[in-house]
Amino acid sequence: MPLTLRDLVAGTALGLTARAGEQALDRPIAWVHTSELADPAPFLEGGELLLTTGLALGAADCAVLVERLTSVGAAGLGFGVGLSHQEIPAELVGAAERAGLPLLEVPRPTPFIAISKAVSHAVAADEYASLRRTSRAQHELAQAAGTTNGINALVRKLARLLDAWVLLLDPSGRLLHSAPVAAGSRLRQLTSEVDKMRAKRGLAAAGFPLGDQEVSMQALGGRARGFLVVGRDGPFATTDHHVINSAASLLTLALEQVEALGSARRRLRSGFLELMLRGEPVRDVLGDLHAELPPEPFRVVVLLGARDRDELVARLAADQPSAPVYLAERGDAVVGLVADDALDWLTGQSGLAVGVSEPSTAAGLAEGLRQAEQAAQVAKRGDVAVRFSELAGRGLLDLVPAGDAQAFAEAVLAPLRDQEVLLRSLQAWLAHHGQWDPAASRLGVHRHTLRNRVHKVEELLGRSLDQPGVRAELWLALQVLGASTNC
Repeated sequence: MPLTLRDLVAGTALGLTARAGEQALDRPIAWVHTSELADPAPFLEGGELLLTTGLALGAADCAVLVERLTSVGAAGLGFGVGLSHQEIPAELVGAAERAGLPLLEVPRPTPFIAISKAVSHAVAADEYASLRRTSRAQHELAQAAGTTNGINALVRKLARLLDAWVLLLDPSGRLLHSAPVAAGSRLRQLTSEVDKMRAKRGLAAAGFPLGDQEVSMQALGGRARGFLVVGRDGPFATTDHHVINSAASLLTLALEQVEALGSARRRLRSGFLELMLRGEPVRDVLGDLHAELPPEPFRVVVLLGARDRDELVARLAADQPSAPVYLAERGDAVVGLVADDALDWLTGQSGLAVGVSEPSTAAGLAEGLRQAEQAAQVAKRGDVAVRFSELAGRGLLDLVPAGDAQAFAEAVLAPLRDQEVLLRSLQAWLAHHGQWDPAASRLGVHRHTLRNRVHKVEELLGRSLDQPGVRAELWLALQVLGASTNC
């Protein structure tokens, strides 16, 4: 504990007596400084006990001296009597009492150097005690970090060492661990401060009050892998901050290891997915990855559009429901195998194009993936999630990018541009599968008239309509351009 003015006065060897400001004697002493200057304040940093004999001090100077010492945060004033002053000037006693500045009388037999030595020894002893406390705390934290459940044990140990509550948050500000467990309820009060810390990015630390509590928060690692929040009644001493910093370093290392292990497991999941697509039996070894296939039949879900697929898989794995879900990266997509009871959770991811297969089995995984990929491509046009079963109702046009389809249709039908009669006749003839009489009847013309129009179309296009492929292209082009079917 730091040496206080009260401790100094209580030491009978120095013979010091408090003459004013006794209510503030519990102030800690950072150092001792001796000066006979009329204004020693420029040479003080705060927390010092200033010693003087008042050699240049007149009655009119007392209030100014006290005001200057108070303004720089001096711990107190020691006045040596028996030299230039036989007793402390009454004006100085009064000014110190009014300002609440501790004023100590130093008797003639007590040299100032004796007070300096006493404070110096006490400061050194306090620093040594702090160093030993920090060292012991660091040792205990390192032991906790080395246990099986190291991160949680480290959080609990830090809370006990500082008699504080501790929260460990992930990079998005969600709670990972808390000590005690009930401290997790404080997270709601910290939301704005966590958001500020996240916005700073990289290494950052902050201290702030939370009601009657003092809180210390810092980011873990240059690329913030989480946040450490520590709070308690009363301020944190320098030693406490050393302990918090040690815990933060250990937690950063532990989280990096967890992240590396998680990334390796996710890569293995992707590899096992490829093996499953080839029909290899891997179910028996998935347990080593803490992975499990959902019961059959399951759905294959493809998610497109994630900026960081590895981060998406990690987030989904952290949030996944109790039902088994298999997640892996594949190309530019994230693939999930999920039962119907967890399907809404996976398809409800915002900002992504999501495709869902028909019910699938492990043996039919490749087909299920193909269906989900096809549905996801359609979902990229604006829908949040598309099921493969819906594609038949959407028609072929939904499988072709809108811009490409428009360009294709305009190019195919360019020779018939502004030939509305021919376009309507072609539309009716194709709609009736090339049957002349029904198509002519639909148009209200003789079948020979229709034959002539179709032959004209062939001439303009330079293509034979006897070819099924040509008919299919023309039909698709007419649908894209919106030609009327009620010709």
